[in-house]
Amino acid sequence: MKKYSLFLLILLLMVGAVSAQEARPGSPGIGDPYLPNLGNGGYDAVHYTLDLDVDFDSSEIAGTVTMEALATQNLSVFNLDFLGFDITSIVVNEVEANFTRRGRELRITPPEPLLDGDAFTVAVTYGGIPGAGVEDADSFSRGWNWYDGGVFVASEPIGAAAWYPVNDHPRDKATYTFEITVEQPYVVAANGLLRDVIEEGDQMTYIWQSDYDMASYLATVNIAEFVEVTEAGPVPIRNYFPARLADDAQQVFAETSDMMAFFIDTFGPYPFDVYGVVVADTPLFFALETQTISLFGAQVVPGAVDGVIPNLSNTEITVAHELAHQWFGNSISPANWGDIWLNEGFATYASALWVEHRYGAESFESMLDFFYANIARRDFTPGAPLEDGLFSTGVYQQGAWTLHALRQEVGDEAFFDILRTYVERLQYSNASTDDFIALAEEVSGQELGDLFDAWLFAGGVPPIADTAG
Repeated sequence: MKKYSLFLLILLLMVGAVSAQEARPGSPGIGDPYLPNLGNGGYDAVHYTLDLDVDFDSSEIAGTVTMEALATQNLSVFNLDFLGFDITSIVVNEVEANFTRRGRELRITPPEPLLDGDAFTVAVTYGGIPGAGVEDADSFSRGWNWYDGGVFVASEPIGAAAWYPVNDHPRDKATYTFEITVEQPYVVAANGLLRDVIEEGDQMTYIWQSDYDMASYLATVNIAEFVEVTEAGPVPIRNYFPARLADDAQQVFAETSDMMAFFIDTFGPYPFDVYGVVVADTPLFFALETQTISLFGAQVVPGAVDGVIPNLSNTEITVAHELAHQWFGNSISPANWGDIWLNEGFATYASALWVEHRYGAESFESMLDFFYANIARRDFTPGAPLEDGLFSTGVYQQGAWTLHALRQEVGDEAFFDILRTYVERLQYSNASTDDFIALAEEVSGQELGDLFDAWLFAGGVPPIADTAG
């Protein structure tokens, strides 16, 4: 019996040694044909803990980000996406690791090879000015953005790596903990639920927890002198507004609960445990569906920005759009960035459905006519967008029209059954255009290849008689 046990032990050691010898580097990209430098191979991120101190005087952040992950191959080396900052240490499984850097690629050599299936942790301690290494940086490329009296984070599609080390692709989603330390009177709003606030002298540490898997570009930290405004409804809502704008901002977002109830009825249960918005006290040229807490600029609030009179109808449509993204884009994320119409076309059509529900068929038809006039002037291919056209009008409005054409083809009952089945079957995962087409054909019982080819891939738009649903 002892000889058998010794033999088994030797065999296991030999297997381990062979596996270690066969370890190889993980790929420096996840394999996205549109953005090949995003993401990394060889492991699956499970959870991130972002423990960061924020210094408004120096415009710096500093701290440690810890990633918990599973190796998906025998790994001799693995990469994280991370740009800029001074790195003071990297620890893998509590042991110092060697690393090199080249552009976005942070290449880490663990002290011992990681075997396929191994759970491991990597902790990166760093500091500096976010976005300092980003060339020609806009708000999305920097990720972390300072403004007078606050911070907002918007990272779609490439900005996450400019403020924390990450496997930066929506195909590798993970849960998150944020431990963000600021000086009073600043308040921190991030994804998920606020679990604790720890006061130490004049500093406050806000601990937020996001227990649902999230794509890296949707992670957000917002800091300002916020007022929290809560609202009961089908889903708990917590909004964070600048103190000076809180009363007027409440009116701008007053219909969120009604929108939530309508989308739940239309698409199925809300996929997360909480929702809300955060308004940065600075004008923004965009809104962003950061998971569970969509980001808006101050210009949506009447009187907030000198010389800007917000179009409240457009704002309402945008509010509906960002809420719909929680189903389409956040819960169901694109398999590759070329599938982005599954985010933007769906959220755009969802906002039109809200208009139909709230204001009637005539308003809905006018909205779709407006979209059609825009896309008829160009040869968009939203199912295979140009590399510099991931967020083009075609992706949004022709993507929406693709869904409307599908609705006209299969009828309302089958169409909404397709949407609800899509949400139920693919929530918390990733989907490609082919996935959606196959599901639509399965649920409807019809062959729909010609329809999708005409609207997504052929260029131009098919002629229409009218927009009747």
